[in-house]
Amino acid sequence: MSDTLLRAIARNAGIQISAAVTTGLVERARQIHHTTPVATAALGRTLTATAIMGSQLKVDDGSVTVQVKGNGPLGAIVCVGDADGYVRGYLQNPSADLPLRPDGKLAVGAGVGRGYLMVIKDIGLKDPVTGTVALVDGEIAEDVTRYFAESEQIPSACALGVLVDTDCSVRCAGGWLVQLMPGVKDADIDRLEANLAKLEPMTAMLDKGMTLEEIVSVVLDGFAVDFLQTDEIGYRCACSREKVERALVSMGRDELSKMAQEQETSEVTCQFCDKIYTFTRAELLALLAHAEK
Repeated sequence: MSDTLLRAIARNAGIQISAAVTTGLVERARQIHHTTPVATAALGRTLTATAIMGSQLKVDDGSVTVQVKGNGPLGAIVCVGDADGYVRGYLQNPSADLPLRPDGKLAVGAGVGRGYLMVIKDIGLKDPVTGTVALVDGEIAEDVTRYFAESEQIPSACALGVLVDTDCSVRCAGGWLVQLMPGVKDADIDRLEANLAKLEPMTAMLDKGMTLEEIVSVVLDGFAVDFLQTDEIGYRCACSREKVERALVSMGRDELSKMAQEQETSEVTCQFCDKIYTFTRAELLALLAHAEK
């Protein structure tokens, strides 16, 4: 199954849902960043949430940045999603490793630790829209749920999962976000909560071959479901030499001058895709001259 994102609503019930399969993009991130299993799961869950949140943006050229900053060994996680659902991301310590939890699951919460989740939405306004909440447990899904409840006042439920195979590759990954719209009836909320209480984990459903339509139908069991839109998503980095040059100029004259003097050639690595950009001393001095104009 290719990476896709499906949006649907419960007809006449005031409930909307976005569900995504992100196996390919999470595996791509693992390959780029050489992550341990627990780092793969933490980054993969955050990438999945970011893809869903990006797809909700109302402007075509909008973007959303999700930062998970905890005090655990994984360090900060930063993911950026575009309005078409394509994402990129990295985490501070991809080689951090932890023993499994007593229940045999990856210790993502312990890896993330305590801290906060920040969401920055660039939707074409003068300033980005920012919301910050304290982490619930560092497992990401509950943290995203709290963000929507506290920062956007949207009652939500979220599930995110990454199943890592024995060879450390990503066996399957995905997630769903269900949200209540204004005016939803108590009876419909009760029915939804009953469904969620007996729901299998996202990765368990994906691993046995369930489609996104089937998963959404289980989440919204008992409701008439309208499937609205299915989009292809994936991992995409937007870096370019021009953007790296702008970043170097923005460092300031002193830093750039020091960089040019220290070595004949300098390398700058993109945090999102690990692509390396090489600059000669002459090229850095040319940027320095440009910065001084």
